[in-house]
Amino acid sequence: MISTPLLLTLALSSVAVLLWLVMVRKMPVFIALLLVSVLMGLGSGMSPKLVLETLQAGMAGTLGFIAVVVGLGAIFGEVLNVSGGARQLAETLLARWGESKAPWGLSLAGFLIAIPVFFDVGFVILAPLIYGLSKRSGKSLLYYAIPLLAGLAVTHSFVPPTPGPVAVASILGADLGWVIFFGAICGSVAMVCAGPVFGTYIGNKIYVPAENFGLDVTEESADLPPFSTVMFLVAVPLVLIVLNTVSGLIFVEGHWARNLFQFVGHPFIALIIATLACLHFLGTRRGVSRQDLNRVATRAFEPAGIIILVTGAGGVFKQVLIESGVGQALGEALANSQLPLIVAAFFIATLVRVVQGSATVSMITAAGLMAPIVQVAQVSPPKLALIVVAIASGATVLSHVNDSGFWLVSRYLGLSEKQTLASWTVMETIIGSVGFGVALLLSLWF
Repeated sequence: MISTPLLLTLALSSVAVLLWLVMVRKMPVFIALLLVSVLMGLGSGMSPKLVLETLQAGMAGTLGFIAVVVGLGAIFGEVLNVSGGARQLAETLLARWGESKAPWGLSLAGFLIAIPVFFDVGFVILAPLIYGLSKRSGKSLLYYAIPLLAGLAVTHSFVPPTPGPVAVASILGADLGWVIFFGAICGSVAMVCAGPVFGTYIGNKIYVPAENFGLDVTEESADLPPFSTVMFLVAVPLVLIVLNTVSGLIFVEGHWARNLFQFVGHPFIALIIATLACLHFLGTRRGVSRQDLNRVATRAFEPAGIIILVTGAGGVFKQVLIESGVGQALGEALANSQLPLIVAAFFIATLVRVVQGSATVSMITAAGLMAPIVQVAQVSPPKLALIVVAIASGATVLSHVNDSGFWLVSRYLGLSEKQTLASWTVMETIIGSVGFGVALLLSLWF
């Protein structure tokens, strides 16, 4: 039996090797996670047969949930994108808030659009709106871009059914209803601080002209779907999932209403309903052929496939941690340190985020390390959801030159590295810090 200090050393070494493979050797994250899981299992004394069985069990246990949720969510988001639903939502919110309060409208638009649409896709879709507003008002691009980016980033990291928090919730076994509830609360506060508040400040401090950096900045709108339809479709999966959680608090086990909401509010059924409704209202009802809808759905699987595989490999990493005894050793070490689990989760995710850049890898790595610990600690569903938010917060802070999001924003807004650090990096750090602070306060009551 390997001693606890050696197991802890093995855990730290495994994370270090993972980061080295991804950052230095440029190995695909999926392969790197599997390789490190194998090496950690063998290094801990597991037999080769047990290592292989653990790899299979970890992959199957994770993908049984994640593959369905991310796959359905990808189709939902792609149809919303192609139909113009995302742009309609943003333009309507901007019209209702007015140009004087455009930063608030943009933050809200980003928050809602990122529920079904990937972060980078949402930003690219709405970039022309940012340029149009900046040209008309003469204000810095950052005055409008930062609020939009804050809304997109918050939902991307905090609120299911976006892939990041869904993956972490799956690995930790957290209830998605609670994660949506606390993610929306923590994310909303963080969005206000990092979006309209910080955006106004940095927009007045750093002037970035609305020049055309090779982007299509036309302001003409195509035949967009009704705003009410788009809002209804975005709300459907969230409402059903939350109703599932609420019914468990209101009705006793076996009550017909609880059984009904547990069924329709399960993420599988909720997303099936939402995706079918999206295909109908934004597709066939608007004259789109079934062949075209099939092509849209197929195209959606390309980014979804990468997320699914990386998340599955993260599940393998988690399972090896449990079977090898490393997870128990980590749990005992944390218990002896008296460090609250929610704080440990935040700092682990932050460390990985700073070192290697990817928010997804940071979230999955931190979730894998925390999973065996929370199982031993028997954390309540609300507190487990807050740990998910803490991991999301740590994986958001301090985005810099090793993060693809850093360069996406820099390219589309025409910012220098210094300007991107002063705007985007600070915005991300505010989101993560405020989100974690709110989650930490809420954990005192749950």
